[in-house]
Amino acid sequence: MTFWKTKKLNEMTAEEWESLCDNCGKCCLHKLEDEDTGQIAFTRVACRLLDLGSCRCTNYRERTRLVPECIDLRQHDFAEYKWLPATCAYRLLSNGEALPAWHPLLSGNAQSVKQAKISVSGYAVKEQDIDDLEDHIIGWLD
Repeated sequence: MTFWKTKKLNEMTAEEWESLCDNCGKCCLHKLEDEDTGQIAFTRVACRLLDLGSCRCTNYRERTRLVPECIDLRQHDFAEYKWLPATCAYRLLSNGEALPAWHPLLSGNAQSVKQAKISVSGYAVKEQDIDDLEDHIIGWLD
């Protein structure tokens, strides 16, 4: 079923919504915002709750309580998704774009994200292992 082609994000069931997440872990990387320009930089520093092997949250249900800066995407206007990675299904669909071929909903393979080298597994580091976020900037969002 290709519900993502026929439904808007706000029309999806909780199960459909959650299945859009490809478990790349990119949204769980710390970001820095330039106060003057508003530009956002991704770092390779992952939230303490992210399992760097599976790229899944170790306490998804309680994440916004345990990590107050963690954002529940369903609670925000889809126009605000510009800070998400360009590969994110929520951002892509919000912009009227298609899912990439490596997305598990299309590939039928949960490992396709790692195989396509989209996930943070292999380059992310845990926040408790670093001193300064600015030393770990990996790129600015466009």
